Amino acid sequence: MQKKLLAEVIGTFWLVFGGCGSAVLAAGFPELGIGFTGVALAFGLTVVTMAYAVGGISGGHFNPAVSVGLTVAGRFPASGLLPYIVAQLVGAILAAAVLYVIATGKAGVDLGGFAANGYGAHSPGGYGMFSALLIEIVLTAGFLIVILGTTHGRVPAGFAPLAIGLALTLIHLISIPVTNTSVNPARSTSQALFVGGWAIQQLWLFWVAPIAGAVLGGLIWKVVGEHD
Repeated sequence: MQKKLLAEVIGTFWLVFGGCGSAVLAAGFPELGIGFTGVALAFGLTVVTMAYAVGGISGGHFNPAVSVGLTVAGRFPASGLLPYIVAQLVGAILAAAVLYVIATGKAGVDLGGFAANGYGAHSPGGYGMFSALLIEIVLTAGFLIVILGTTHGRVPAGFAPLAIGLALTLIHLISIPVTNTSVNPARSTSQALFVGGWAIQQLWLFWVAPIAGAVLGGLIWKVVGEHD
């Protein structure tokens, strides 16, 4: 279990550092900024690379909502849920801390929202709370269905990380304008801790919606996918 938890720390660190790091450091860089598309791809690449690197050790969850969804679907033991969530939070917070130190090393830096998730005035596109809640539920449910489907025994082994990473890229392409894209409570928590204020006040949504979506995705998969 210790190795599994360490793998989750490492994988979640990479996801937050790579994904949020691309948003904070590279998305709006003058003239050569990678923009929404680049950030979306960065999040997908973090999952692909770490799923191959340490997924064989821990299962490559890197996300409390994923762990919850896999538990609901009967793919992960409930006894491991809390330790995995703690490990994911540790990895995410460490990544945000390192990113904060790097980002503040530039003279006159304005961190803006520091890639935190938000709605209303803190949504990139000005979307309200209900829109944020709905899109996070729907996209997390879809994400879990992709994860459960591509890791099923019927599917050729070795391709799941690619599909899962591409799914996360697609999710970001859809929802960055709405919420900055969470579908991951650990990712949301880590950035909110360094932003404080409004980000902490709105953090509840980025726990409730992804977990609700993950439960929904797990239940849908039990009905649709778990058969001989």
